[in-house]
Amino acid sequence: MNDEKIVKPSAESLASAARKAAKGGLPPVHLWNPDFCGDLDMRIARDGTWFYLGTPIGRPELVRLFSTILRKDGDDYFLVTPVEKVGITVDDAPFVAVDFEVTGSGKDQTLTFETNVGDFAPAGPDHPIRVERDTETGEPSPYVLVRANLEALIDRKSFYRLVDTGAHHDGWFGIWSGGEFFPIIPSDELT
Repeated sequence: MNDEKIVKPSAESLASAARKAAKGGLPPVHLWNPDFCGDLDMRIARDGTWFYLGTPIGRPELVRLFSTILRKDGDDYFLVTPVEKVGITVDDAPFVAVDFEVTGSGKDQTLTFETNVGDFAPAGPDHPIRVERDTETGEPSPYVLVRANLEALIDRKSFYRLVDTGAHHDGWFGIWSGGEFFPIIPSDELT
């Protein structure tokens, strides 16, 4: 019988490990495969607010730090360091795209999104935009891929601005960015 006790890491120990790992940019979480240490009472709400033990994390620097060690495997989200892997809850997408900048125009434009944690993602083949529609209400939920399986929900004000840059192409209304067309809604459904 194994008498070793599994100790779950604290948010403080994860933050310390993330600080050490992130000194040269984003840590290579895709290369780390530590043992699973259990679930941490941490949650990312749909609006991008991070909670620890039910309380919002009020320090943006700490949220940014945790976001650098976030990884999605399948449908599950984890905070990963070289020696620890803990599960967290994500209500929708782990990030929120709070703004974007347009360079160029028409088919040659590029939309670069900024997230609530300070990441930038130029929409295109490596950072596609997708739109899910609620099956009951038809309301759109637009997303942009930020990095390795991690998406940002595009906030409402940015989505309205996106629609202003939209165009019709092959029976769809959508957005051009990075040389790609991202469909939003069939053209014949627009009123």
